[in-house]
Amino acid sequence: MKLVILDRDGVINFDSAQFIKSPEEWKPIPGSLEAIARLNQAGYRVVLATNQSGVGRGLFDMATLNAIHEKMHKLLSQYGGRIDALFYCPHAADSKCACRKPNSGMFEEIANRLNVDLTGVPAIGDSLRDLQAAAAMGCVPILVRTGKGEKTLEAGNLPDNTLVFADLSEAVKHVLAKAA
Repeated sequence: MKLVILDRDGVINFDSAQFIKSPEEWKPIPGSLEAIARLNQAGYRVVLATNQSGVGRGLFDMATLNAIHEKMHKLLSQYGGRIDALFYCPHAADSKCACRKPNSGMFEEIANRLNVDLTGVPAIGDSLRDLQAAAAMGCVPILVRTGKGEKTLEAGNLPDNTLVFADLSEAVKHVLAKAA
């Protein structure tokens, strides 16, 4: 199975220090939806693994999170793209859950649900915790400079073999070229 795992905020859509709390605040980064569609057209399954602690903090509820994702799915379908599965951690940052990145719980769940070994699977994120969760499961950690990516790169301490690209579109070009 050809698979790519993506973070959401800062990778697909513009991020906000105040959280994305409504469908109106969810705005795609130029080229990101087309990049996902290119993955789909090349036979890749695209899975999201996203921390959504705004739910646990009471900033928005599950109905709102679902509405945000509905907007994402609808806009993505206009480009012929789709998200095949969506995994999220709704817990607050101070919770002791196993699913919140940098913990690997969401990635373990992806592996279990899809019955796939994640070794070598590209995992694209904009924060150190995205890359750490990916590397813990043997994924290829890929950092994009959008969202928190530039600050993440400047801070250093990236997992070994982390690849760095300007944005999701450039990362997808690399994934597709490597698979060709």
